Amino acid sequence: MIGVAVFSMLNKNLGRASHDAPSSHVGIITGYAATFLLAIYGGFFSGGYVTMLTAAFVLLFGMTFLQAVATTKVINVFSSGVATVVFIWRGVVDLRLGIVLGGFMFLGALLGSRIALFLSAVWLRRIFIAAVLGLAVKLLLPVH
Repeated sequence: MIGVAVFSMLNKNLGRASHDAPSSHVGIITGYAATFLLAIYGGFFSGGYVTMLTAAFVLLFGMTFLQAVATTKVINVFSSGVATVVFIWRGVVDLRLGIVLGGFMFLGALLGSRIALFLSAVWLRRIFIAAVLGLAVKLLLPVH
């Protein structure tokens, strides 16, 4: 997370303008590999993997932050869906609580996506960096 934040802060134009094509064939393959590995991590923990996917898509596929955020939402549906089915099958999900919280997440995501469509690339980048830094600090703080 810290590396993603530092890299994003050092590259001022990163994620502002979409490239016509990713930088290289290696970048595309690396992007697919990163997506696969982050999906495995996301199935375990979920914590921060969408943020890291966003950074990977901007860097490796040449997407804008808005394109990367939108694309990660589609991926997150599939990744979370598979993990949810496995966890329900194993009997570790509190379905009542999950459904209630899922409803609130739906409303929050609806509001957040509408706000993202109105923000400039500069503001999306700033929010992204703030979120990454916040996650990094949270990971570094001791758990009580």
